[in-house]
Amino acid sequence: MRLEVLELATIAALEVPQNALVIDSIPPVGDIDPTAALVQQLGTRPAKVLYISTTGVYGETRQVNENTRPAPRTDREQLRRQAEAAVEAGPWPSLILRSPAIYGPDRGVHVSIKAGTYRLPGSGLNFISRIHVEDLAAHAVAGLLSSITGAWPVADQEPCTSAEIARYCSELLGLPMPPRSGSDSLHESRRTDRRVNGEAIRRLLDVVLRYPSYREGIRAAVETGWG
Repeated sequence: MRLEVLELATIAALEVPQNALVIDSIPPVGDIDPTAALVQQLGTRPAKVLYISTTGVYGETRQVNENTRPAPRTDREQLRRQAEAAVEAGPWPSLILRSPAIYGPDRGVHVSIKAGTYRLPGSGLNFISRIHVEDLAAHAVAGLLSSITGAWPVADQEPCTSAEIARYCSELLGLPMPPRSGSDSLHESRRTDRRVNGEAIRRLLDVVLRYPSYREGIRAAVETGWG
């Protein structure tokens, strides 16, 4: 069925089977986050709900692990934290996965460098954690089928600076390093300086990363003709 999160009538018409396993990965659209409305429509039917959130809820915190408390600053970060709270308040078990930058065959630094649209944020020395979309999916499937609840950061095993990943992609693609840009001109997610440790939930769910770092993931994407 059709679901348009900016049209409340389509949310109200959403039918969820009894004991369904639900993944909500819908981000805010502008200044609207549909998660609270979706949660209300789910009622008591799901057996479990998993929400894919963002490490943006940690705000300016630079070192993140399973014990780090949210500290959202911007409007968008506040929306995400409110969405988490709506999921946490639901009448069913829930699991929240706070994801850093997601990359894969058709999205990520390697794609934007090839397209000529990537800009280094300032000096490029800010750290950004990432996770390959396949590894995030593995966490989500394992999480839905487990008894684990709560909110957890997920990430691969190697945070790196913007300059490091740009250099790796440029050399792999045989392209020059991308130009620099003032951080203020870039999306807020590109200006973060945060290292995320996702080991705790990875261990609990017994997930083995297919792509432990950006090197394996980006190389696989490029060698298979993507990116």
